[in-house]
Amino acid sequence: MIDYMVRAIDETGSIRIFSSNTTNLVEHSRGLHQTSPVSTAALGRVMTASLLIGDTLKNDNDKVSIQVTGDGLIKNILAISNSKGEVKGYISNPRADLPLKRKGKLDVGGAIGNGNLTVIKDLGMREPYVGQTQLVSGEIAEDLAHYFATSDQQPSVVALGVLIEKDYTVKAAGGYIIQVLPNAEEEVIAKLEENIAKAEPVSTLIEKGYTPEQVIDYVCEGLDMKILEKKDLKFVCDCCEDRIERALVSIGEKDLTEIIEEDGKAEVCCEFCDTKYQFDKENLTKLLEKAKRK
Repeated sequence: MIDYMVRAIDETGSIRIFSSNTTNLVEHSRGLHQTSPVSTAALGRVMTASLLIGDTLKNDNDKVSIQVTGDGLIKNILAISNSKGEVKGYISNPRADLPLKRKGKLDVGGAIGNGNLTVIKDLGMREPYVGQTQLVSGEIAEDLAHYFATSDQQPSVVALGVLIEKDYTVKAAGGYIIQVLPNAEEEVIAKLEENIAKAEPVSTLIEKGYTPEQVIDYVCEGLDMKILEKKDLKFVCDCCEDRIERALVSIGEKDLTEIIEEDGKAEVCCEFCDTKYQFDKENLTKLLEKAKRK
C-alpha cells in the first residue's frame, strides 16, 4: 500500500480528523539510519506526527518541524515536513536500546526521558512560530496532545504507532489526530469519547489492514464524516551540494583553513538521508575565498 493520509470533518462541523499510514516511509528511514527497534518507533512516531500537522499548512513553501529533546539514550529527534506530504527525519542515537516493558511494549518514553517537545512552523513570515512544552511521558502522542492543549489551546486526541517485526523491520506505522472545533456539539464529543475509550492501538488497526479512511470510520463510528482531502506521503530530503557548500562557508575562514591544511579534503554527510558530499582541496580553497569575502 502506498503511504497516504486523509483529512475529514463531521457533518456538524464539531470535529476534524487527520489519519495516515506511514509504514513505507518509516521503514525507509529505518534503513537509512539503521535504527534499533525503540529508535525506529520513536523516530517513526515523530515523523508521522509532523506529517499530520503538516496537513494543516496552507502554502507549498510552509514547513513544520517537530523536535523532541530528552535526557534519555535517544537525546534528540527532529522531523520536518511540508504541506505536500513530504517528510525527513533525524535521530541522534539510532542504536539506543532498552529492555521491553510489560506485555512486550517498546519503552519509547524511557529511551527519550525527560525533556521538551518543540513545534516550529515556518509560514514564510519574518519569524517562525515556535511553541514548546515539557514532555509528559516521552511517548510522543501524549506529549503532542499536551502541546495542543497548552500551547495551541486546541483540545485534541493523538494516536501514533509503529509496530516492529521480529527482524526489526517496520510492520505497520501511522497515526491520527482528532481536534475538537469551536462550537462543537456535546453529543458528537460524547460519542467520540466513547469510541476512543474502547479503540485499539492505531498500529494494530494498520497491521489488520485498515486504510486511513477505515481508521476514521472506526474511531468516528456513529458520526457522519466527510473526506475533504487525500494526499500521498513520502520521505524526501532536500539536501544538495549548494546547500552543503553554504554550510561549509558559514563555519568561517579559520576552520576552513585548518581543514585544508590538515586534511586537504572534506566529507559532509547529510544527517537526514545519509548522502555523502565530497570536497577536494581545490573545492575547499574556492569555498575559503567565499568565506574571506563575507
